[in-house]
Amino acid sequence: MTSHQPFPSLVIRAGSITAQGSFAEAQASFLDPDPGEVAALARVLREKNAGIVAHFYMDPELQGVLAATDWPFIHISDSLVMADRAVEMAKAGARTIVVLGVDFMSENVRAMLDASGLSNVPVYRVAERAIGCSLADSAEAPAYGAYLTRAHETPCSLHVVYINTSLRTKAYAHSLVPTITCTSSNVVKTVLQAFAQIPDVHVWFGPDTYMGRNLAQLFASLAELPDSAIRQVHPAHDRASIAALVPRFHFFEQGSCIVHHLFGAAVAERVRTDYQDAFITAHLEVPGEMFGIALAAQRRDAGVVGSTSDILAFIGKKLDAAARAGAPTHLRFVLGTEAGMITSIVRRVRQTLRDTEAKGGPAIDVEIIFPVAAEAIAQTGEADLAVVPGVSGGEGCSVEGGCATCPYMKMNSLDALMRVLGRVDEGARPGLAGYEPKHYTDTIGGKTMAELGGLPILHMRELGKLGRLPDALVDDVRSRK
Repeated sequence: MTSHQPFPSLVIRAGSITAQGSFAEAQASFLDPDPGEVAALARVLREKNAGIVAHFYMDPELQGVLAATDWPFIHISDSLVMADRAVEMAKAGARTIVVLGVDFMSENVRAMLDASGLSNVPVYRVAERAIGCSLADSAEAPAYGAYLTRAHETPCSLHVVYINTSLRTKAYAHSLVPTITCTSSNVVKTVLQAFAQIPDVHVWFGPDTYMGRNLAQLFASLAELPDSAIRQVHPAHDRASIAALVPRFHFFEQGSCIVHHLFGAAVAERVRTDYQDAFITAHLEVPGEMFGIALAAQRRDAGVVGSTSDILAFIGKKLDAAARAGAPTHLRFVLGTEAGMITSIVRRVRQTLRDTEAKGGPAIDVEIIFPVAAEAIAQTGEADLAVVPGVSGGEGCSVEGGCATCPYMKMNSLDALMRVLGRVDEGARPGLAGYEPKHYTDTIGGKTMAELGGLPILHMRELGKLGRLPDALVDDVRSRK
């Protein structure tokens, strides 16, 4: 028997949701949004013919209303596809795009619309002040510049930059080292494909330290598998090629997301000892302790490490398998990422449970466990969103376990969205200039920051379409030998 208070959790059934603990109650409170708010949002979106792209980590009230709104130009996902969906919406007739996320996301949307010949479609955030990101900020620091200089001075180098960075970072990096962006969904494929096409390349990943360290651990563990298992991950690799690439994979040592940083050793140990019967999920950005637990679980098909989309797909796969098995069961999942994902998880789980019940299938309960401790930390409410020890954070927060919610993402609220939408036609773009993504007017090598910073994103998009690094990027790497 555990001596700890259980982690908060949500138990989802076909016809009900039960919250256990105040942190879970807060997450559940907006899963069934107010119909009046849903109708109001739908009405203004139709009036303005506006599209919304939002991240999984959104405020639960806002995400609940978005998910319930019957309007075709709404998309909630991880950052990989937000910009692509915005382009699709604009091509389908949306006159305005509102980005619900942090600032690098709106910058990416703006860059991809411009690259698609849609510069006439305005893009807005929902705040005039910066909606920051601790990870993106770490790539603006002098230490990251020094890291890029090392890469620049190393022949045959490729910089794989996490998309959670500003256009300025991407542009500056690409001016020094051939650069391609990645997300947590495609980073493993990106790195392995780079080594497959350029066997002697040095890959420099950043700025996320935890993700980099976890990738290094993942590649080292791959080298211990038989060739047949490695080829399932990437068909061009075997034990010899993986062992050869490990010393040439570099990662930045001083960058972290403040949310995933909070999944520390104390919380990971509780997951290990108290939740052995649960499936373990972990984002690639979490610290090594949680990552190691999830990686071990993944090897026995009891967990997953990856992106938010990977986590959602894993939960869906296990739920579908339980429905096919035909016996009543209780599935438990430890959610090793930002708690905002719960809205999308609940929607997926509810629909499957209802479909299963309608077909006369077994009764299935799904418990989503938030691995955060009961001791508190508090946010100060100041502009820099500092976190300090204290008691006001309530259940779900701890100095070592964290609140599992991103304070920057939570700057996106339903009220803020409605205010911006209400002003969309008031004097058009000049009246909302403060809500647009940052404009970069300075240049590097004759190209604007926006133009140069968009190239690594376009390289990633081409990799997604072709399954290989674009020739221009490979040639750029090889030319610097």
